Amino acid sequence: MIVAQTSFAQVSSQRQATTGTRNAGADTAEAARRVVVSTNEFRRQENLPLTGHAPQLASAARYFADFMARTGKYGHAADGTEPAARAKRFGYEYCIVSENIAQIYRSDGIATGELANRLFKGWQDSPGHRKNMVDPDVTETAVAIARSAKTDYYYAVQLFGRPTSQSIEFKVTNRAGVAVSYGLDGQTYHLPARTTSTHRICKPATVEFRGKTLQPVNGQQLVIVNDQNGVQLQAR
Repeated sequence: MIVAQTSFAQVSSQRQATTGTRNAGADTAEAARRVVVSTNEFRRQENLPLTGHAPQLASAARYFADFMARTGKYGHAADGTEPAARAKRFGYEYCIVSENIAQIYRSDGIATGELANRLFKGWQDSPGHRKNMVDPDVTETAVAIARSAKTDYYYAVQLFGRPTSQSIEFKVTNRAGVAVSYGLDGQTYHLPARTTSTHRICKPATVEFRGKTLQPVNGQQLVIVNDQNGVQLQAR
């Protein structure tokens, strides 16, 4: 789970034309939609797949933005839970969950387009937020923005995820007649003769065996054999 937060504030000394009247404020739903569009355009420019909509992520983002706006508490654990736990609470069975948050204030009000742009650019220009935005392994996203009725601060939540339904499951079977070891993304696994190991991973990974590498796909079986060419790894 990856989290990143930021805060933006701007105070203007410009006098309001009408005193004592609360600024109508931005259209938060439209601003959220624009952030999603801009983020996917950014991913397209980076040659990354676009993210799709996930209703469960949207519910989690909406809940947390509303919570921060209502309470004034700010931070990834402001409600006492973590982003992944909130996503799961709203029915999102995840392999990956990451979250960007922001709070924005401008004393003379902020228009819908400016709100969306400040959120997107602020996250894009921050290394931690940017990393979440261009994660090649996430496939779904949601953005929610809420305005505090007390302070006029805007609280924004951007969630990214990859559901367990998009995990990769594969098997490694040892038919070499001797115990062997192989690597999976830097971790070593030992496999006795005539046994099979099943792996379920959240993102594409590389299996390494005696200098040969393979990137398994979902449902694939990798077999270690001992033939005329020696002990080697084969994909079935």
